[in-house]
Amino acid sequence: MLGELNLELEVPKWSLSPNGKSIAREFIFANFKQAFEFMTLCAQYAEEIDHHPDWSNSWNKVMVQLTTHSAGTLTALDIQLAKAMDAFAAQVQRRD
Repeated sequence: MLGELNLELEVPKWSLSPNGKSIAREFIFANFKQAFEFMTLCAQYAEEIDHHPDWSNSWNKVMVQLTTHSAGTLTALDIQLAKAMDAFAAQVQRRD
């Protein structure tokens, strides 16, 4: 569990679910290639930390929801992955 973590400071672009057990964000890219590159970077990192997102993709959009299913709530792993996803999105968007 996260305790006193300030989500607005840690992951300001993410929205907390009404039940407080997950965070979500929609990433929008210039095109499908960027969206797919983002998803590939995220997938590789998710495998490294053994923590996987619930997500979907539609052309240039990637919708992501993070929660720790084994804990039944939001944990530090979700915040870690959210921060990495934010960084990967910025990296991909700078390339084109």
